[in-house]
Amino acid sequence: MPTPLLEAQEVVKHYGQVHALDGAAFTAQAGEVVALIGDNGAGKSTLVKILSGAVAPDAGRVLIDGEPVRLSGPLDAQRRGLETVYQDLALAPDLDAAANLYLGRELYRRGLLGRLGFLNRAAMREAAVEAFAELGVSLRDVGVSVASLSGGQRQSVAVARAVAFASRLIFLDEPTAALGVVQRGHVLDTIRRVRDRGITVVLISHNMPEVLAVADRVEVLRLGRRVASFTAARTSVDELVGAMTGALDTIGEAA
Repeated sequence: MPTPLLEAQEVVKHYGQVHALDGAAFTAQAGEVVALIGDNGAGKSTLVKILSGAVAPDAGRVLIDGEPVRLSGPLDAQRRGLETVYQDLALAPDLDAAANLYLGRELYRRGLLGRLGFLNRAAMREAAVEAFAELGVSLRDVGVSVASLSGGQRQSVAVARAVAFASRLIFLDEPTAALGVVQRGHVLDTIRRVRDRGITVVLISHNMPEVLAVADRVEVLRLGRRVASFTAARTSVDELVGAMTGALDTIGEAA
């Protein structure tokens, strides 16, 4: 097997008496869609926050290209080409959709005005329109505040931001949870296009049919540990649910 792009080994994270992760493992290869699934409380979101630099583990290792790394924060992960769409979206509600797309990466005007801190709002809005069109998202105006958008539209803004800037890997934590059927389809198509560009996608989802429709592999967490890993084309919803719940004694490609 090639060296994984991203790997977690024996990761532990406790919040007081709650063991969110208890020796968790995870592997993502370059250029694949790998789904991370598990029941509520399995530790999926905590593991993603550790892998994306938002939370520090209590123990264990995170490796990029086979080399142990200590991510100092989300900006450190971004500098390494890792982008994340969290469940809470991490948007600035008082800013417009275009400004949220470039949050922390603002474009400045050329020359003296740029050096004085004047933003190139026209360029950001133009790029935002293109990014949203790629996702099939229709906004009445990219200049309106995110607070005035629907839940599905806000989700789409967060997904578009990650897709626009990822160079190596994107974490998508329940990216279709608040979307309608048509927008879900657009997001799944976008995941495939991102994968085809050689960028790894880590998909966290409770929607098993969506997982099997788009993922190359599926890794299963239960009670803070990886309990199984499947090739998506060779498994089923029943097998995935059995691995998640512990209902099956023998779990296919058990980890």
